[in-house]
Amino acid sequence: MDEREISQAVIARLPRYYRYLGDLKDEGVERVSSQELSELMQVTASQIRQDFNNFGGFGQQGYGYNVEYLYNEIAKILGLNEKHNLIIIGAGNLGRALANYMNFERRGFIVRGVFDNNPALYGRELRRNTVQPMEKMEQFVKEHNIDIAVLAIPKDEAGNVAERLVACGIKAIWNFAHVDLQVPGDIVVENVHLSDSLMKLSYGIAKRQRR
Repeated sequence: MDEREISQAVIARLPRYYRYLGDLKDEGVERVSSQELSELMQVTASQIRQDFNNFGGFGQQGYGYNVEYLYNEIAKILGLNEKHNLIIIGAGNLGRALANYMNFERRGFIVRGVFDNNPALYGRELRRNTVQPMEKMEQFVKEHNIDIAVLAIPKDEAGNVAERLVACGIKAIWNFAHVDLQVPGDIVVENVHLSDSLMKLSYGIAKRQRR
């Protein structure tokens, strides 16, 4: 099936399936039913079956799902069966936290470089990477086959940096800057607006209080 036909809601659930299946695999569980997975994830069994049917089903009637097989198949759908090279733009608090997050490597996302425009940070070591000046970014992207750029910079800098990244062949941007980037349609952008998430929490609290 053409993945353009699959809803964003289904795609958004795939990483969660992958995480839960990984936990089951680590526990030595060999197979799981949609009902058992439903109880773990608080997603209906019917929804789980519908989601998996978008990609061929994966299960057998009366048997359920082979945990390791399903885990590996979802990894393929998510592109996690391949390594992805990424760089981090911004070596402030957020950039440093992301550079030191070890789970990236476990998922196949390899941090190859960290860049900043603050000379005071040049040469600082962040888990095998040395903070480099922004002037070296373009050449580094080309020489190290970088797929993904992580933007952990102020929003007033993000647009210009995104343009530079597109010009040197970046494929995707993970954007933590609180701004919507204007990039060509073939560039994949995932926006992570932390304050938006916090406001959703605030709404949830307010909704409870209004009851």
